[in-house]
Amino acid sequence: MIKALVIGFVLDFLIGDPTFLPHPVRLVGKWISFLEGRLLNLEDSPRWQRRKGALLVFLVLLLFGLGTEALLRLASSRSPVVLLMTRSILTAYCLAARDLERAASKVRRALERRNLQEARESVSMIVGRDTDRLNEEEVCKAAVESVAESSCDGVIAPLFYLAIGGPLLGMLYKCANTMDSMIGYRNDRYRYFGEAAARLDDVLNFIPARLSAGLMIAASFLLRLDARNAFRIYRRDHDKHASPNSAHTESVVAGALRLQLAGDAWYFGKKVRKPTIGDAGKEAEPEDIKKACRIMYVATGLGLVLLVGLRVLLF
Repeated sequence: MIKALVIGFVLDFLIGDPTFLPHPVRLVGKWISFLEGRLLNLEDSPRWQRRKGALLVFLVLLLFGLGTEALLRLASSRSPVVLLMTRSILTAYCLAARDLERAASKVRRALERRNLQEARESVSMIVGRDTDRLNEEEVCKAAVESVAESSCDGVIAPLFYLAIGGPLLGMLYKCANTMDSMIGYRNDRYRYFGEAAARLDDVLNFIPARLSAGLMIAASFLLRLDARNAFRIYRRDHDKHASPNSAHTESVVAGALRLQLAGDAWYFGKKVRKPTIGDAGKEAEPEDIKKACRIMYVATGLGLVLLVGLRVLLF
């Protein structure tokens, strides 16, 4: 399992997710959309919407859990080499470091060219908020926030579950995270139906979010950023988010880069009041996106070393 974890990590770092190949998470998304179309009825009572949302969560985890296990058993019946290759590829699919860096860099390059419209369109691919009203600094902050939050749920959290339970547990985590990103909103449509998905994601990210924050503070120190301020802002602002987990990594990056992140944002045409994270003062610039990606990469590398070491010691 350790070999597959390391190989998969390297594959994601070097290649990322090839666009010409079917990605399991896209299949998860299609299955979620299919089930939502069959189960969600806004005329149902809140109680029934919650029940149907919980059923969707169960069916998604069941299908992809059984599918992953069947694939691993099939690979095991072929040869140890085929099993290792299968585990490694599934591990790489569970990680999103390279794709996150590519998407964030696309925003950075558009900002460097002073192409605000392109920057808005690019950042809309990695954030959930409305982007059509954002100015250049707000686009930059949105990209930094996305890298900070996704460093946990897109990279370090999957790595955590892969280290514990291999590709099966890693894929189940990705299913849970994808459900939260699609139906875990607290709006009129998903307030009740998406509750089970949102709560499951909160539970699964509880430990990884705090682990990620520690790793990112260490990464800030190694990168000679303001690690002391990162720790200070983390202690002060780690709970300034509706989610019990999201502000942990955002507060670290805000402190390390001396930025003020979060604050009010527009979602689905409605303004949502949110507290700020970090101290005001420094204006965000495209270079901060690059620095956030560096924090993500170094923290992920530290996480791999830590988790592999713990795996060797405990198992």
